[in-house]
Amino acid sequence: MKQEAFEVQYGDTWKMFEEWIALLSDRGLRRRADAEQLAEISRDFPARYRQICHHLSLARARRYSFSLQQRLNQLALDGHQHLYRGRIPFLTTALRFVVQDFPAAFRRRWAFMLASTLLFYAPAFGMAIALQFEPDIIYSLMGPGDVSSMEEMYDPANRTLGRERESDTDLTMFGFYIYNNISIGFQTFAGGLLFGLGSIFYLVFNGLILGAVATHLTAAGFTETFWGFVAGHSSFELTAIVIFGGVGLSIGYAALAPGRKRRWHAIRDQAVDGMPLVYGGTMMLVLAAFVEAYWSSTTWPPVAVKYGVGIT
Repeated sequence: MKQEAFEVQYGDTWKMFEEWIALLSDRGLRRRADAEQLAEISRDFPARYRQICHHLSLARARRYSFSLQQRLNQLALDGHQHLYRGRIPFLTTALRFVVQDFPAAFRRRWAFMLASTLLFYAPAFGMAIALQFEPDIIYSLMGPGDVSSMEEMYDPANRTLGRERESDTDLTMFGFYIYNNISIGFQTFAGGLLFGLGSIFYLVFNGLILGAVATHLTAAGFTETFWGFVAGHSSFELTAIVIFGGVGLSIGYAALAPGRKRRWHAIRDQAVDGMPLVYGGTMMLVLAAFVEAYWSSTTWPPVAVKYGVGIT
């Protein structure tokens, strides 16, 4: 069904629901309203609210205009507020986001997430294989000074990586890791505006760096220091990068194939619909930064314990 026909068919329902919301929100209007009218609204309100939610779902699935989706979304929010007047605890809202909203948004973009995963991990594994035959290929991605600094950081002969640090230093590193992680995520996400080319570049480039660094340090004998360090936080960080990349690819696809919409409207709608993934990915990057600063750098746990924590 075209959007115009959809609006004609259900426009009166939305207008009536808006009038109900206005009546219920204004104490003066409620006092002047007929008791029978209020009783009728109370009786029919839940069914109308469910209908509005269904219309919102259809509008999103059919990719109707951003303005229509916003109108229906606001009606659904207002209806929810009046239907469930008790304030929802923050923990309940957060838990619902983690177990319901975030996974649902991920499933809606499963094809883009799959493409992002391949664009990130295929170059990583490809680089790992290439270094088996030509170890010096790492210098095509990193300068000799960067490689030396990386080796020194994870060299078991010194205590640079695992030295015990004061809490204020941990806090400083926590802030640094957040900045670094969010920067990579934002680049991968915002790169979708360039018809997806920016997202593709950052996914492939970071995948190559990942494969090169991991393989080089493993071959150099820094297995315990490197893998013990990254085991705890890498799953959150790498998964978040893939998620940001998937959202960026969906934005790029909207720019290339906007359908019946204007290109900018298609891009905006994709970005708005992908915000739950951006929020979730940001939470994962912050969590990764916290683990990296306060757990990965510690020296007292055996490396087997760090591996076990990373697996769980």
